[in-house]
Amino acid sequence: MFNVLIAPDSFKGTLSAREVCEIIGQGFRDTIKDCNTEYMPLADGGEGLCSCMEAIFGGRYTEAPAKGVFGGDMTAAYLMLPDGTAVIETASVAGLPMAGERKNPETATTRGLGFLIKHAEKSGAKRILLGLGGSATNDCGAGMAYELGYRFFSESGEIICPSGKDLISITKIVPPAQKPSIPVTCACDVDNPLYGADGAAFVFAPQKGADEDMVKRLDSGLENIARVIDKDLGADVSALPGAGAAGGLGAGAKVFLGASLRRGIDIILDYAHFTAAAEKADLIITGEGRLDSQSVQGKVISGVVSRAKALGKKTIAICGCAGNGWETALDAGLAGAYFCVNEQRPMEDIIKTCRADLYAAAVKAAKESGASL
Repeated sequence: MFNVLIAPDSFKGTLSAREVCEIIGQGFRDTIKDCNTEYMPLADGGEGLCSCMEAIFGGRYTEAPAKGVFGGDMTAAYLMLPDGTAVIETASVAGLPMAGERKNPETATTRGLGFLIKHAEKSGAKRILLGLGGSATNDCGAGMAYELGYRFFSESGEIICPSGKDLISITKIVPPAQKPSIPVTCACDVDNPLYGADGAAFVFAPQKGADEDMVKRLDSGLENIARVIDKDLGADVSALPGAGAAGGLGAGAKVFLGASLRRGIDIILDYAHFTAAAEKADLIITGEGRLDSQSVQGKVISGVVSRAKALGKKTIAICGCAGNGWETALDAGLAGAYFCVNEQRPMEDIIKTCRADLYAAAVKAAKESGASL
C-alpha cells in the first residue's frame, strides 16, 4: 500500500482546501494501484481558518452584527469550538475580497473585529483564536481597539475613530477602564515588522490598493502610532516579529488585546496532529494557489515542508501556478512542484477549468512519484 498524506491550503478564488484534497486524492488513486490517501486541509491564519478548525473539531457557527471593511453594517460569523474557543477570521469582516474594486487601505478598518470579539466574550468564549491573514486594512488594529473602548486623540483633542489615513494624526491613546481580558492567540502568517522597508505598508499595502505615495503615508502613520503606543501604553512594538501582519493588526492585537502571536500554520499542524499522520505516509503532498518566495515565509507550504523534512519524509507541492522566486521552496526542502496553469490566463477562465487542471497535475505527479502504477 502506498500511503499519501495530502495537506494543502486552499487555492484562493477557486477551490477550498478540502476540495483540493479530494481532487488530488482522486488523481492519485486513479493512477496508482493500492494507493491510500489521507486528507488534512490546512490554513495559515487567513481565509479558511474556521473551516479548517471545524474539520478537526466540529463546533458551531455563531452570527453577530458587525462593521464591514469600510465601516458599513453587516452580519459576520465566527466558529465556536466545543472547548469554548472562538475562532475568528479577520478576513470575515475586513477581508481583501470584501473591498472589491474599492480597495483602499487608507479607509479600510478593523472595527468589525471589535464587534466579534465583544460578542464572543459575551457568548461565553473562554479564549479566542484570531486569524490575521487576508486583510484589506492598514490601521494597526486601531479600528478594532476603538470598538473595545480605546480612545485615540488628535493634537487638537478630537477623538478619532482611526483607519489607516488617521494614524499619522494620533497624539494620545487612552485605554478603557476595563481592558479586554479574554485570552487571545493570533494565527500569523508573516513575521514582518510594523513599519519600514519590510513593514506592513511597503510590503503588503500595494496589493491592497495603495500607490507609491499612499504607501509612504501609511508607513509614516504606522511609525507614528508605534511611538504613541510606546509613550502612552508602555509597549515597544517597533521590532516585534509579526507586528506588520494584517496591516499592523499583529502589533495592535499584542498591545490592545494582550495577544500572543504564533505562526498560524504551526498552530494548525499541532491541532491536526500532523506529525502522527506524516509518520505513516510514503509521500506528503502540500500546495496553495500560487507558489512563490512568500510560500517559505510562514505559509502552509513552509510549515508542512519543515516538519516533513525533520521526519525524513518526501514532500511535493501541487499548486495553481508559479510566482516569482518559487524555486526557494526547493531550497527549503520541497522535493518537487507541479502546476495547474503554466501561462497567464484570466481568472474567469481558470475558475471554469480549475478542477480538471488540478486533476491533471495530480495525475502527472502520481506518475512521477516512484510508486508502483
